[in-house]
Amino acid sequence: MAQTPQPTDIQLHSKSRVLSLTFDDDSHFDLPCEYLRVFSPAAEVNADDKPVSGKEQVNITAIEPQGNYALSFVFDDGHDTGIYSWETLYNLGKQQQSNWRDYLQRLEAHGIERNSGVNATEQQRHVTILYFAYLANKLRKESEELTLPANIDSVETLIEHLQRRERERGYLLAAEHIRVTVNREFAKSFTRLDDGDEIGITPVTPT
Repeated sequence: MAQTPQPTDIQLHSKSRVLSLTFDDDSHFDLPCEYLRVFSPAAEVNADDKPVSGKEQVNITAIEPQGNYALSFVFDDGHDTGIYSWETLYNLGKQQQSNWRDYLQRLEAHGIERNSGVNATEQQRHVTILYFAYLANKLRKESEELTLPANIDSVETLIEHLQRRERERGYLLAAEHIRVTVNREFAKSFTRLDDGDEIGITPVTPT
C-alpha cells in the first residue's frame, strides 16, 4: 500500500481564511477555512445528512498537532473536535473541486442558500493602490484610491478588474509580470482585501 504523502509546509493565512499545505510529493493545496469546517471529520458533523451551512465567514484561530499524524483546528464558531489526519487533508486537497461541487448540490437539495450574510454596501472596500517602477510610467499614475464593489474581494479579482479597465495595457498586470503586496506583505492570489488596505503592484519582468 502506498504511503500517504506527508506535509512539508503548513501556513494559515488568517486574513484570507485559507490554509496552505505542501506535501512531500510536491502537491500544494490552498484550502478555505469554510471548506475545512463543512468537511470536518468530527462524528457530530457526519451524523446528520443535512450539510453544515452558514460557515462562509468562519476562520481558524488555532492549529493543534495531534502526534505526528494529524492536526486539529479550533474554529472561531467554537468547533474544535475534528481530527484531520494527513490522509484526510491530502484527500481534501486532491478532491477539492469535486467535494465542493457536491457540497453546493447538497445545499441546493436541502433548500439552503449559501451567502456571506453581509449586504453589498457593507462589503464595499476603499483601498489605495501603489504602482512601482515602469508600471507607474506606463499606466500614467503612481497611486490611486478605489472603492471596490462587493465581488472584488481578493488580489486575484482586483487584478482581473484592473486588467479589464486598462484594456490594451492590461497585459502589464498579468500575474506572471507582477508581484503584489497587501499592507507591505507579499500576497497570494487568494489574499482577501479589506477596507483600508494598501496594495502595492511591482513589475517583475521587463517589458
